[in-house]
Amino acid sequence: MAVTRLSNTGDSSDGSVPEPPTPTEADAVSGKPAVPRKRGSLGPRLRAAVPTATTAQEVPEGADFDHPSLYFNRELSWLDFNWRVVYLALDERTPLLERVRFLAIATSNLDEFFLKRIGGLKRQVAAGVVRRSPDGRTPREQLALAHVAVRPMYRAISELWTRTLRPALKAEAGIEILNYADLEGSEKAYLQEYFLSKVFPMLTPLAVDPGHPFPFISNLSLSLAVVLEHPTRGTGHFARLKVPTSRGRWIALPGRPNAFVPIEQVIIEHIQELFRGMKIVGVHPFRITRNADVRRDEEEADDLIEMIADELRERRFAPVTRLEIASSAPQDVQNILARELQLSPEDVFYADGELDLKDLFGIASLDVPELQFPEWEPVIPPRLMHEGEAKDRPDIFAVMRAGDVLVHHPYEAFAASVLRFIEEAAVDPKVLAIKQTLYRTSDDSRVVNALVRAAERGKQVAVLVEVKARFDEANNMEWGAMLERAGVHVTYGLVGLKTHTKTTLVVREEDEGLRTYCHVGTGNYHQKTAKLYTDFGLLTADPELGLDIINLFHYLTGYAPEQHYQRLLIAPREMRKRFIEMVHREVENQERHGNGRIIAKMNALDDVVIIQELYKASNAGVKIDLIIRGHCRLRPGLPGYSENIRLISILGRFLEHSRVFYYHNNGEPRVFIGSADWQRRNLEDRVEAVIEVDDPVGRQSLIDTLELSLVDQRSAWELGPGGQYQLRLPTHASEEMGLQDRLMEIHREGAEKVRSWDID
Repeated sequence: MAVTRLSNTGDSSDGSVPEPPTPTEADAVSGKPAVPRKRGSLGPRLRAAVPTATTAQEVPEGADFDHPSLYFNRELSWLDFNWRVVYLALDERTPLLERVRFLAIATSNLDEFFLKRIGGLKRQVAAGVVRRSPDGRTPREQLALAHVAVRPMYRAISELWTRTLRPALKAEAGIEILNYADLEGSEKAYLQEYFLSKVFPMLTPLAVDPGHPFPFISNLSLSLAVVLEHPTRGTGHFARLKVPTSRGRWIALPGRPNAFVPIEQVIIEHIQELFRGMKIVGVHPFRITRNADVRRDEEEADDLIEMIADELRERRFAPVTRLEIASSAPQDVQNILARELQLSPEDVFYADGELDLKDLFGIASLDVPELQFPEWEPVIPPRLMHEGEAKDRPDIFAVMRAGDVLVHHPYEAFAASVLRFIEEAAVDPKVLAIKQTLYRTSDDSRVVNALVRAAERGKQVAVLVEVKARFDEANNMEWGAMLERAGVHVTYGLVGLKTHTKTTLVVREEDEGLRTYCHVGTGNYHQKTAKLYTDFGLLTADPELGLDIINLFHYLTGYAPEQHYQRLLIAPREMRKRFIEMVHREVENQERHGNGRIIAKMNALDDVVIIQELYKASNAGVKIDLIIRGHCRLRPGLPGYSENIRLISILGRFLEHSRVFYYHNNGEPRVFIGSADWQRRNLEDRVEAVIEVDDPVGRQSLIDTLELSLVDQRSAWELGPGGQYQLRLPTHASEEMGLQDRLMEIHREGAEKVRSWDID
């Protein structure tokens, strides 16, 4: 299957989708770095590239490590991440419906960019903030750059749907997104009845005139701008109509499998029913995005829950950061909306096809297995597989007493490991107490249900519910109230800090006395995302770690800020300091033994202090590999600063979410997992927990995963010093399998081997 490419030069001038390069560009050389062995070459020549938003500055001779030219802009780097997501929608090696899903993800990501990043920059500009970012730009300058850089991405997403994916769905799979005008008479009759019975009662047209002020338009809602004319007076009028999508965006046609019509087209076709006695001049879809970056003044808040509730209300009415509108809308309609929403021309984005392509998640989820990734069923971790019938399996506490258990989701089942730990603890008569940090969880959370059962059985249950978890505030307040009603001791985070740790503590009464059992992870207690995000978790009965987590909860729920920890690295107290100490140790090892080596895998990297330490370590000869899925300020491969730093980004069917930190340590590797990225917010503004994995089997499993990541030739993008990400492409069959497919194969084979031992 050919691999289509967005661009081979990084030119993002128009955002269109060019033709793929010729096969002669498919030249490559070999070279596979490994851990902890000596690193080889930089790997194969890189061939597929995407447009780049990032602009690299020339580094002056002798520039200090804090010079702006040594850092990429965070906002532009984030856009480059979303270009890589767009590429997944373009890549013909990806099953067709998964390409549609990636396009929906890219659209959702772009929504969040306007909600948070553009919204935050606009708020800073309005407040007169002039402080420069590490790359030397004011908020106003960053906002201008972001507006220019985001426009070609918006066009590319729209064109990829209208010109490529929508036609491909029809041609290759018979999945049709139809225009109302193309329907047969019987189908139009069906939709008329559908409109009158299921849509019409929900519609509320809102007139705009001297007696009716411009209506409030909710965030991210799809609307119709209706231009009207009085038939006798000849006067012009304007109205807004919200499109109801809560029951689905795509209306299925009877008798035509996988044929759909967008609901807004059905409404437009029958809109005369809403404005009887008026002439319809035109109907034009539009959509707005509001600023979700609302400042919290926690020092002035007497009640954190009340403050968050106020913020949610404020967010609904926050200033608009973007107007999306059909490109066919006449100028006077654009002017009305821009004026009433107080927008500048750079805030207006035009689309030739449907707006809000996030709704394509519904199309991507159609039951057509041959057009989707092969179904993956997570395996039970070998240590947790029962012997014989389920009733004979050892309880999870016996397994944990026998040794630590490292689990890797979604390759290993969350339900059979972390969830089993919590649910067994909830009903075990020997368990006296359960404590947990809850950052995000699912709507039908078995974790929350287990905590409720535990409280109802008389166990002491304490949960820190983080109500400041962005976009989950309302859900988390509901969970907190539900837990409180069940008798759970609930706290709602710390003033000035967001609690991002992923920790659970179970206290159990045993013959020898009280014993602790713990889970520390890189991901949330969310049974749905555990099937979609890659995360590690450690289940352990280590008493030192148990005492650390007891002290952590005393800090989180009470007044005990001066805690001391034996095994945990805790932010904001000491995590950055400890990470930097380990970087310094690798510099010393490089000077003494020539084997300084660091590998770090995380979601994003923007902490300037740590970046400067990595630059210094690179200058000392330490070999550094960074596996960063999202945005990154660090510039790799710069002579005199970072020539020993290589950086890749891996994107695939699962979202790479795990945080793993490896230090060679002169042949005695130290490997850590936890909740924190190397971002300033994680190290200064959040409570984070990272744990060293010292169990030899678990540690080697983490090292093996890092090794596989570094040699991935299917889904790894390598970042150059100029800001261009280029995709490695396999050159022979042995490289066709990327990191995630390889890990699925490894875990499947491992599970089958364990089952065969049980049978034997």
